[in-house]
Parts: sequence; C-alpha cells; structure tokens
Amino acid sequence: MAVSDITGARTDLCDLSLTEATRLFSSGEITPVDLVDACLARIERVNSTLHAFITVCAAEARAEAKASAARYAKGEPLGPFDGVPFGLKDNIETKGIRSTSHSKLLIENVPAADAHVATNLKKAGGILIGKTATFEFALGGPAWDLPFPPALNPWSVDHLPGGSSSGSGSAVGGRLVPAAIGTDTGGSVRWPAAVCGIAGLKPTYGRISRRGVHPNTFSLDHCGPMTRTVADCAVMLGAAAGFDPLDPGSIDEPVPDYAKALTGSVAGLKIGLVRHWYDGAATPDVVAAVDAAIARLSELGAIVEEIELAPLDDYIDCKTTISICELYAVHEKDLKTRPQDFGKLLRRRVIAGGLIRAEDYIQAMRWRTELTTRMLAEFSRFDLLATAGWLNPAEPADPNGVDFFKKRTNVTMPFSLAGIPALSVLCGFSSSGLPLSLQLAGKPFDEATVLRAGDAYQRATDWHLRKPPLA
Repeated sequence: MAVSDITGARTDLCDLSLTEATRLFSSGEITPVDLVDACLARIERVNSTLHAFITVCAAEARAEAKASAARYAKGEPLGPFDGVPFGLKDNIETKGIRSTSHSKLLIENVPAADAHVATNLKKAGGILIGKTATFEFALGGPAWDLPFPPALNPWSVDHLPGGSSSGSGSAVGGRLVPAAIGTDTGGSVRWPAAVCGIAGLKPTYGRISRRGVHPNTFSLDHCGPMTRTVADCAVMLGAAAGFDPLDPGSIDEPVPDYAKALTGSVAGLKIGLVRHWYDGAATPDVVAAVDAAIARLSELGAIVEEIELAPLDDYIDCKTTISICELYAVHEKDLKTRPQDFGKLLRRRVIAGGLIRAEDYIQAMRWRTELTTRMLAEFSRFDLLATAGWLNPAEPADPNGVDFFKKRTNVTMPFSLAGIPALSVLCGFSSSGLPLSLQLAGKPFDEATVLRAGDAYQRATDWHLRKPPLA
C-alpha cells in the first residue's frame, strides 16, 4: 500500500516516519493495522537477510493495532506514539516473550514482567513488533558462535550494523519498523545509528529506567530511542522516559514535551566543536562530512568555536576499566560454572575483569569524575558540544576478521562517561555509499536542545530521506 508522505510524494507505508504515520492515523488515511501489517510483511521478506529480529510478535502486534485503530476511530488516541510499531533490543525484558540477550545462557528466558521502558511505550499506545538482535549481553559481538546470527547492515549486507544495538539499528535503517529501543553503555545506540543512517539518542543517565534491562555496566547503562528522524526520536523519548522509584539510577526529573522544542532554528546556539577527537583519527570521508555538517549549522545561525578536551584514549581507558570490573561482577557466577555457554568474544572480553584490583576500579571512578567535571565546565560557555558520530563507516561482516574492539578508538565514550545526552544524526555518505554521522551532546537533562539542533539540521538537509539499497 502506498500513501502520500509529508512532501506529497507517494511512498510505501514502511517508508513513513512515525510522525508521518500518526498524522495519517489521525486523518483516517491509514490505520495502525495497515502499518503493522506492512511492517510484518517486510520483516517476512527481509529479516532472513538482515537478521535484525530474533523474535517477532505478529499475533500480539495485530491485536494491539486493532485496539489502537479503535481509539483513533473514536478520536481518542493515547498520544503521539499511539499505534507506532517498534522493536525492543533483546536484553530488554518483555512479559511472556523470550528475552535472550542473544545468549545461550538465556535462550529459554521468558520474563514474568515487562521492563519499565517497555511498560511506558505500551502505555503510550506503542505496538511491540518483536525483539531485536544484539551483541551477547550487549558486549560479545559481532559473533557467529551464538544461538542467532549477527544482524547485518541494510546499506550493504556485506557490512555490519554496529553494536551492540545492532538489530535495532538494522531494523530501523532497513525500514522494518519506524522505531526501536537500544541500550547504550559506551555508544551502543549511537554507533549503530551512525553506520545504519538513522538518528539515535543516548539520553541523560537516569532519564529512562533500566529496570528489567539485563545489565552491562550498572554505572553507565542507558536506554535510548532509535528512529529515522530526530523528530521521531523526540516523540519516542517522551513516551519512554519517566521516573522509576525501583531503579536506583532513575532521576525524578520532569519529562518535557520534546516535540515542542523542535523550532527548526539553531540561531544563537553556541556549539563547542571537539574536532581533535576526529581529525587525524577518522577516515577522510568522516572528517569531510562532519566538517560540512558543522559548517551547515554555522550557516543556520549557530555560533561554533573549536575547543580541546582530554584525549579520547583517556575516556576510553577510564570507561573500559570501570566496565570490565562491573561486567565481571554481573557474570562471575556463570563464568565460573558454565563458561562454555558464553560466546568466545564475550568470555574473552569479560574474564579479565576478575584480575582488576579494587584500587584500580576506585581510581577509575575518581578519574571519571575529573574527566566529567572538565567536560561539564564547557557548558558554562556552550549550549552543545559537537564531534563525529563514529570515526569510520560500517565494518565488513567477516566471521574470520580480527576483534575490532582491540583497535577501536571510540568517539562515543566521552559522553557515556559524563552521562549527558548525545545524539547521532546522519550527515553524509562515504565514497562507497555507507552512512556517516555527526554527534551532538548537551547539558544533563537538556535533551530538548540536542534534539532541537539535530532536527534543525535535518530540516536543512536531505540525507535522512535517502533509502538503503535493500529498501
């Protein structure tokens, strides 16, 4: 089925952004049943190639779509997310639906309750289509020795979609669903968003509850929306966010109407450009694309000044020390009693955490405070910080390739360590046609300004309107 998108052009239902879809639900041109059926049909056609979904909830989704359609028919939708099909990363628990973390250890795990983020999205009228692939326990991947194959990139199935929210990035980028939730500890929402050509937001630490999410690193874990447009991210964040007294990391901070912040203007916004994090470290295509995106924001009225923060390696070393200790604590029992049930990559990456001294962990936490304090001080002068979203295009999908975590320079980790909101937004393509990304970060709980800038950039460019070859 084809309808008119926001530009008036004819488009397949699966190409609709979630904001376009809900507008058409309200006008009666289509119903949530139409969109869910279109997504399920596309999953049936494409998922055997992309491996984006581990589990598909077709019957449940169709039932919820009928209920949503009835609300729209009465003129009583629950809100701007009502009727939107979405995917959940498989480390997020779902009542009565297996939640495996892409691991043999949880292959038969069927939770008795939904994670808080899943509850919020369903209360907002969202329709769960299925559970998306991930790296094992959001770290051990991409791996070919797990119960399910790794997800692939919709722009080139010979390449990977990043991780660890790999299936969520692939599913949204490949037009299987308009929206998905990923988790982000060191970049696991923003990396797949960057290389799959979509928008991905890591909100402030504590903005979205992690209750019911299988832990990676307690002190760094986030949940975040992944959509094709920044405007869609704003809607999904509004539906997912909210205080949870049962999550000790949740912060009781009011959730604003993020969509109202999308003025289309960046005039007067002050942006600190951390160019030294990508110039000399990124591929030439990335450097050119990010520089061009910053120039475009400047043309739109933003005031850009280049700044210097600590070297990337400081943030990476600090975060890695913290993570490896906390990861080992999470998996210690299973590592000692059933190590053979872990994939090789996860076992190798985590087991060294048992050798880290308590003194080293404490010193890393102190170092984190120093690095974060220095970064946050820049917000006395700037509204936003900007840098590359990722330092290279998507990696080849090679089962025999090297473990690229060993050589990775990760430009997303600084904002993870600081716990501040950070957005990945498509800003161009490599010479081989793979997506490239800009990253924007803001003050704690100022997701509104981050989204405002990303949305204004998308209104002034057309990168996000391009479709992958698979689509």
